[in-house]
Amino acid sequence: MSRIEPLAPREFPEEMRKAMAALRPPNATHRAPATENRPTALSVLGTMAHHPSLARAFFTFNGHILGASTLSERQRELLIMRVAAVRKCGYEWAQHLFMARDAGLTDEEIGRIAYGPDAPFWTESDAAMLRSVDELIHDGVISESTWQLLAGDLNDQQLLDLIFTVGLYDILARLFASLELQIDDDIRELMKRYDELF
Repeated sequence: MSRIEPLAPREFPEEMRKAMAALRPPNATHRAPATENRPTALSVLGTMAHHPSLARAFFTFNGHILGASTLSERQRELLIMRVAAVRKCGYEWAQHLFMARDAGLTDEEIGRIAYGPDAPFWTESDAAMLRSVDELIHDGVISESTWQLLAGDLNDQQLLDLIFTVGLYDILARLFASLELQIDDDIRELMKRYDELF
């Protein structure tokens, strides 16, 4: 049981329904996330439904990260999955496992994310992205050596999107942990069927 019990969709106030539109930014450059055979995130949405004005602000931010980031979908999911691993956030990991696969990460790469930037076979660029997550979460700053590697591959907008992606999903991991948010039933069911889906 969550510390703030999520509202069921039928209980969402009208303001929440309007707020959810912010998840799809008008300047989207990435495809909308797949919905068929994918988690619905009802626990997160139901929790946010308690505070529609916060939900609108957060969904605007989240909508940018998911739909209009200058990072590739693969880069975004690499960062998010590493945040989930570092924060030991099962909800975030399970939710984004499907999105990571959709973004082109292989099961082998997804498994390696948990081992971090020093795992074998990462490119220098991928390792630097993973290391940046660790540094931002543990130290609050990207080290100079990691920054130089990132700046060799990413432009200024991409560097900013990287920092904000890590920050946003770190906030979510803290939310899930603090509220003791339970993994949605549909995630459990999809995880059972994961091998069949892929």
